Amino acid sequence: MAPREDGHRPMSSLKELQDLIQEKYGIEPAALDPHASMRDKGFDSLTLVEFVFAVEDHFKISMPDHDVNVDTLAELAAVVDRTLGAQAVPAPGK
Repeated sequence: MAPREDGHRPMSSLKELQDLIQEKYGIEPAALDPHASMRDKGFDSLTLVEFVFAVEDHFKISMPDHDVNVDTLAELAAVVDRTLGAQAVPAPGK
């Protein structure tokens, strides 16, 4: 997802996550129900952890440890969006 003219990304990472899954695992975005368990598509615990690392690399973020146990693509997109949003907010006093 390309940054807007003001340099910020649109606040939904779902499409990018679907594209990343297609790139890494060959699963078509249309075959992925964002609200279904990723385990139903064959993602075991190790694959999910590896995918979270790929997501962090792709978005250049570090996801909070308490958020890495997501089960659906929609949940993961929400965590990514929240993390990106938190990084976009300047720290107080800056």
